[in-house]
Amino acid sequence: MDTVIFDLDGTLADTSQDLIAAANACFHALGHGMPLDPVADAATAFRGGRAMLRLGFARLGHAGGEEAVDTQFPLLLGHYARDIDRHTRMYPGAVDAVTRLRAAGYAVGICTNKPEGLAETLLARLGVRDMFASLIGADTLPTRKPDPAPYRAAVERAGGAVARSVLIGDTATDRDTARAAGVPCVLVRFGPAGDSVADLAPEALLDDYAALFDLVQTLIPAG
Repeated sequence: MDTVIFDLDGTLADTSQDLIAAANACFHALGHGMPLDPVADAATAFRGGRAMLRLGFARLGHAGGEEAVDTQFPLLLGHYARDIDRHTRMYPGAVDAVTRLRAAGYAVGICTNKPEGLAETLLARLGVRDMFASLIGADTLPTRKPDPAPYRAAVERAGGAVARSVLIGDTATDRDTARAAGVPCVLVRFGPAGDSVADLAPEALLDDYAALFDLVQTLIPAG
């Protein structure tokens, strides 16, 4: 089957506010207040929990370095798991776009650097888990994006072939993953990175999910 694989955070769903809240909960528990902004720091949120902790500690002038990040990271995951969908929403048109792809016979899956268990929980709470034939998280395999192995697994578990697949994402990690796997990449411009993703030279840019179906048809021509 022709296959479309999506990143999750910043691509299918805007998870930034809940991610930032989890990081701020760590700093608040340490008596440091809430150094991260849920809007201004959204791009950092999509680079992962450790990136948020590093940014927060840097703003606080904290000298603990990676040891402090390592200590707080599991606590951040705990905070996030307890309040994973307070503000998170699917991006406008995402559900309709996935529905249209499935109806046209495409296999659809997810390859994310969010831990698999958290991704499963979030998708279930958003009511969309059954729409995706595969889900590969950061800890599903020994490696994570931008290593191509998770992407290949997402395609194969969805029932597709890597040679006839495309990756939809929002960051350099997604672009590098697609490049390593030898597949085309579409990067969304409605995330916090905005127009700057054009500098990553993906095969296509996406401003609105309404345009995704036609893009996919150009990137995976009828075989």
